[in-house]
Amino acid sequence: MQYALLAGLLGGIACSLIGVFVVTMSLSFIGVAIAHAAFAGALCGALLGFNPQLGSLLFSLAAAAVIGPLADRGEFNPDTPIGIVFSATMGLAFLFMGLLPGPKTQALELLWGSILTVTTSGVALLAGVAVLILLLVLLFFKEIQAVIFHREIALAVGIPAHLVFYSLLFLTGTAITASLPSIGGLLVYNLILNPAAAAYQLTYNLKRMFFLAGLFGVISCWAGLALSYLFNLPSGATIVLVSVAIFILCSLFSPKRKVKQWRRELHGRGNQAIL
Repeated sequence: MQYALLAGLLGGIACSLIGVFVVTMSLSFIGVAIAHAAFAGALCGALLGFNPQLGSLLFSLAAAAVIGPLADRGEFNPDTPIGIVFSATMGLAFLFMGLLPGPKTQALELLWGSILTVTTSGVALLAGVAVLILLLVLLFFKEIQAVIFHREIALAVGIPAHLVFYSLLFLTGTAITASLPSIGGLLVYNLILNPAAAAYQLTYNLKRMFFLAGLFGVISCWAGLALSYLFNLPSGATIVLVSVAIFILCSLFSPKRKVKQWRRELHGRGNQAIL
């Protein structure tokens, strides 16, 4: 349980900080594709007899290396090639799962995750990834903020926007890889997206958004662990459902809703005045 609490703390921080990039830069579909590539890589490792996390890392980084240029230079909507990458990795995942000999216990563990069985090496990997992401955010906050605001403008003023963008994609892959054993291949992306989306509902300030996302990520993991312990529920699924509940609450009490409602009313009054 101590390792599970540590994994929840570190995984919640790592995934939710990455989630801020995903939400603010509208990279949701890219993140889904990388998550499924990581799952396919883990199954490939299980099938061929090497470390599933190594396979997960290799596949997720390869997907990021392919998706980045497609999203940057595609001659048509980038959702199309990203969708092809997503479908290819999803097909590979189920192909590898079907080829696994014997019972599919390991495949199901990678699919759903088990934070209660996380090992010392798993916690160490999560710690390394969380510290790396946190340090990069602190050291390059201004550059990251500029790229999030507008990549072309950031590039015009001398910021290596493409390098920052590709680094964010690779960090997404590493965060997913580190969290895969505890959260699971089909659920890990929800832990990336939901806390950040909840934080986005409450503030326009990027620093506060990072802080709130990290807080919501840790709360999701710890509350999900408590509920899974009390009611004998699958831990990964419970963590994700708690993060969904946090997002719904933040959406209901979001000050941005009031601003949008005020703008709609003001716009309606303006139209009536014109008429």
